[in-house]
Amino acid sequence: MEDKTDFKSLIRLDSELSQIQDFDLLIERILLEARKVVNADAGSIYITVPDEDKNDGTEKLAIKYSQNDTMQKVIPPGQKMVYSIFSVPISEKSISGYCALKRTLINVPDMYNIPPEAPYSFNSSFDMITGYKTISSLTIPLISGDKKLMGVIQVMNSKNSAGNVVPFTQDHEILLTHFANNASMVLQRASMTRAMVLRLIKMAELRDPKETGTHVNRVAGYAVEIYDRWAFHHKLYAEEKEKYRDNLRIGAMLHDVGKVAISDTILKKPARFTPEEYKAMQNHTLQGANLFAGTDSPVDILSKEIALTHHENWDGSGYPGWINPLTGNIERTDDNGNVLGKKAEEIPLGGRIVAIADVYDALCSKRAYKEPWGEEEVFQEMRKLSGIKFDPELIEIFFEILPNIKHTQKQYPEKD
Repeated sequence: MEDKTDFKSLIRLDSELSQIQDFDLLIERILLEARKVVNADAGSIYITVPDEDKNDGTEKLAIKYSQNDTMQKVIPPGQKMVYSIFSVPISEKSISGYCALKRTLINVPDMYNIPPEAPYSFNSSFDMITGYKTISSLTIPLISGDKKLMGVIQVMNSKNSAGNVVPFTQDHEILLTHFANNASMVLQRASMTRAMVLRLIKMAELRDPKETGTHVNRVAGYAVEIYDRWAFHHKLYAEEKEKYRDNLRIGAMLHDVGKVAISDTILKKPARFTPEEYKAMQNHTLQGANLFAGTDSPVDILSKEIALTHHENWDGSGYPGWINPLTGNIERTDDNGNVLGKKAEEIPLGGRIVAIADVYDALCSKRAYKEPWGEEEVFQEMRKLSGIKFDPELIEIFFEILPNIKHTQKQYPEKD
């Protein structure tokens, strides 16, 4: 009966995973559910990426997410574990690399007693640093429908009903294999969605050199981290939170896509804008919102809100203000007939979050007209703008989760 129940859960999971659109959030959920399937205390998920050091088409495994229930328990509620970012060659030397190379499942009952004839070994440095002991592991490749290696799932320390670490069983192998097969299919679909989003961003990058894939991935990553903490404080239900964060990540990546409609002479100017040029640049918010008009899909609705409002300010001094993006008609004016800016909670949550994420990344990044600011200088500026440009509550959350913000920054370093 237990196996039947497990497979019923897998069928339910297949349906839930297929509803997640964003690649990164899907990977995070896949790792979580893979651990649940085999009652694993910890785990990591790797994806295949080009090995840029070799520049010959060779791929390597890059860690994407790592989870550990035991270590999570010592972190304050609502905060996330920060893990090391590293890559692994696809070779026989490591367990994950061997799994990827041979495209085969590897079940190791005791990581500290791997048979000497095994080609791979266990790097215990993580255990030594953290004090966490990895005993059992189960590693399986993620293979797409067209036989492409997408990555590797590695789960560690299966626990029995008494909470003791035990080896992974043959039943665990069957369950995880079934899960990995279905997870690979939805991951391939999400990969195609991500590719389409990045193509749109690449179009904007051709127009605006600042609008890079690494920039938008960082902004989206910061936005999700801020939202997760906000949702924790506001005690949102898990289902509501998951749906919003999925759409938020995509919408945040597309926040500046309206720049495709702005003149090259403005976008590529290697200096600060004149007042007239700055006014013309402001139209990218309206143009971006128009790209998502005429649809009722949740991701398009949120993308429209973010594109339109991520330059609004908490005190009402931002832009474009109360203008209908479809008609260009001004909807609200002050006593002098000037368009009113949206302020405080008139600005949708997504716009308020992305405003923080976008400005933080801009301050930290090199531009044609400036060098990156120093860390303390950036933090002082962010705090100074609380209640002026930024939602005060969200700024406090930003500083609560600084380790996660910095971790996201390391995940998507700027390329030379």
